[in-house]
Amino acid sequence: MGISKIVGKFHGRHHTKARSDASYCVSYLQKRVLSDSRINAEDPILPVLIVGAGPVGLVLSILLTKLGVKCAVLEKSKDFSRHPQAHFINNRSMEVFRKINGLADVILRSQPPVDSWRKFIYCTSLTGRILGSVDHLQPQDFDRTVSPVSVAHFSQYKLTKLLIEQLEDIGFHIQSDEPVMPHEYKPAEHEILLGHECTAINLTNHCVNVTASVIREGKPVEKNFQCNFLVGTDGARSTVRKLMGLGMNGEKDLQKLVSIHFMSQDLGQFLIKERPGMLFFVFNTEAIGVIVAHDLLQGEFVLQVPFYPPQQKLEDFNSKMCEILIFKLVGRELADLRVLEVKPWVMHAELAEKFVACNNHVILAGDAAHRFPPAGGFGMNTGIQDAHNLAWKLVSILKGITPPSFLFTYETERKQIATYNTALSVENFKAAMAVPAALGLDPSIANSVHRTINDTLGSILPSDLQRTVLDGIFSLGRLQLSDSLLNDNNLLGSSRLSKLRQIFEEGRSLQLQFPSEDIGFRYTKGALVSDNDNLSSAPEPPSGRRRDYVPSSDPGSRLPHMKIKLLSKLLSKDVFSTLDLVSVDNLEFLLIIAPIKESYSLAEAAFKVSEELRIPLKVCIMWQEKDEGENSSSESALVPWTNFIDVIEVRSSQTSESWWDFCQMSKNGAILVRPDEHIAWRAKSRIKNEPFLELKKVFNYVLGLDSSRI
Repeated sequence: MGISKIVGKFHGRHHTKARSDASYCVSYLQKRVLSDSRINAEDPILPVLIVGAGPVGLVLSILLTKLGVKCAVLEKSKDFSRHPQAHFINNRSMEVFRKINGLADVILRSQPPVDSWRKFIYCTSLTGRILGSVDHLQPQDFDRTVSPVSVAHFSQYKLTKLLIEQLEDIGFHIQSDEPVMPHEYKPAEHEILLGHECTAINLTNHCVNVTASVIREGKPVEKNFQCNFLVGTDGARSTVRKLMGLGMNGEKDLQKLVSIHFMSQDLGQFLIKERPGMLFFVFNTEAIGVIVAHDLLQGEFVLQVPFYPPQQKLEDFNSKMCEILIFKLVGRELADLRVLEVKPWVMHAELAEKFVACNNHVILAGDAAHRFPPAGGFGMNTGIQDAHNLAWKLVSILKGITPPSFLFTYETERKQIATYNTALSVENFKAAMAVPAALGLDPSIANSVHRTINDTLGSILPSDLQRTVLDGIFSLGRLQLSDSLLNDNNLLGSSRLSKLRQIFEEGRSLQLQFPSEDIGFRYTKGALVSDNDNLSSAPEPPSGRRRDYVPSSDPGSRLPHMKIKLLSKLLSKDVFSTLDLVSVDNLEFLLIIAPIKESYSLAEAAFKVSEELRIPLKVCIMWQEKDEGENSSSESALVPWTNFIDVIEVRSSQTSESWWDFCQMSKNGAILVRPDEHIAWRAKSRIKNEPFLELKKVFNYVLGLDSSRI
């Protein structure tokens, strides 16, 4: 029996009706009622409309659909991009994918072999001298002690394809050329509408009106949609963000680059045999660039090179020029080289002013809400985790469990993490720049030279002469990389190479893995109750260096992973994760307790609160060991409640910590887990107050039902 079947048996057995808005929503009478009864096929208003069919929008649509909420996706492009773009999927995102019909396993099977991408290599050319290399993976990254799944290297367009397949399996259809009448109102649930560009957003007391432009027979035709919530996942240049008039704060234009997508199986085979790696940083007297090996076996690469407009123009990067540039960086010609696409882009480190606008009915997620340097893979991964945080909150509102104001917790929590990840990615980007700086090529100097030319010569010399001056200065700078200078026999060259080796040895170069931040991030405020232990604690300032993850049961943390099995099947080989206790198909909270009298009383009180507030709840009883003759179920202690599960720890050795020690708690304590696997509340030891009143207070506070939080 598979993990999903084992755990799935225990989801949804304690049925509770959705809570009516009427019981709390007096202040929202002018807004649309959002109870379960209004979500039906005849309703012309779509519960959630998503703008942007990238990984973030697609993941959100999957999660919403699995939780029973109808949605649709608008995408302005007429087809899905095949430009590789993002490619590193961190642990937390893989944990989300693992819960989507085992998608993580499909990714791990489909990705290139780990040994072909675990290193970053610094060299004078792909066939020339290696200046250094860094292996970014460690044994603990694969032992699945802190996470039930490992990281992956998988191109974004391939991930998009898998996500679309998942959506098609749950009834979605991709539409690109259906006939349309002007001003047509259409629910469009379970559709991905390509070629639909959002052009206007208007909020009424009834709904959000969205206008999209569609090209039909060469002419733009307007198409209108009504929805309860609009989510902008439409990328760094988000139309939704612009239509809302929301600005971005942070550092703009850190670097302009050109991305060149190319194929060469010849190069891929050479690198597999001689120097496999993910990123190749190439420095020589003719060219400088970073080559990302998306798949060595397929021979798929992306070259990133600095771009200096207006002296350089995008049309300069034609196929012939790109081939010449690639040959310079490879160190030889490639007979099978094919340049597929050239795209300019600008590196920013910015956050949107707001993540939630228009009276909590328009939301931003992913790159629409935050733009990071591509250093450490934070962009797509942070966006996927935005979707994971947002999905259950939208569902809780649409099912009448929480008021629309509950969305303030999405902005509170995700903006905190985005702010931290922005700073971390900037630090990591600076670490990347330390390598060329050590070689005598400080990138900040190159940018200063470019600004100086723009400021002083821009209005004097014609553009061709400006280009000649710029190229000449950069050519002189690259002479720092000549073999005659950069060697151990040259005093200056030896000093620079020594400095370079020290950077690698001390882990001060560009890093790939950040376990402490990837799965160890913690919300300090939001849909949670902080306890006295962490009221004043805050994440350590970003260092740009790898830090290992330390499991934590602090409120706001992701539930620690531990291997467990069903108590009723001790002899079974089926082992699963504590993360599997949280359903992806049902909106419910999880209370984890030990099999002791006081905790059973707490569980009974929790069930009574969940029944009164109409909040779905499941209880997990965590057994440390089982003696002969002991009951194999908590049924007698929890009757008449049925939505519970008895599990037992699976320790790797007799000296391994128990669950409660692992969580730094006593077994008299309890942990309340949200539907996104983050801890909402904990009691480290026995509760002193009356359990029912204490838990009612906790749920009211977490779900924004406490009047002081609305």
